[in-house]
Amino acid sequence: MILEIDAASPLPPYEQIRTQVATMITTRVMAPGSRLPAIRQLSKDLGLATGTVARAYRELEAEGLIAATRGCHGTFVTESRRTRNSETDEDLAQAARAFAIHPRQLGADAGRALELAREAFESL
Repeated sequence: MILEIDAASPLPPYEQIRTQVATMITTRVMAPGSRLPAIRQLSKDLGLATGTVARAYRELEAEGLIAATRGCHGTFVTESRRTRNSETDEDLAQAARAFAIHPRQLGADAGRALELAREAFESL
């Protein structure tokens, strides 16, 4: 699982993690049953506090996207009702807002930012 944290983003790191993981789950990049990295491991990999990653995981669990098990079993993607075909407009709007923040801060032209986003989307 590849996550990127943008220190310059106005979104807090836990929200960046939550958004990226939720997107991977709802677009089926991460299939139901896929195991997520342990909180300690992911926090170490990203250079963040364990509480930051734990908060993102708690929010994902509250959304029903992941399920954590006690002990050494881990955290897994659930059989979610939220799939690529059933994402709500609210989810898409939130993702669009998260995307728009950085290009706007850079003073980028909206048309060019959308063009690059389309290219990135099509390359996935």
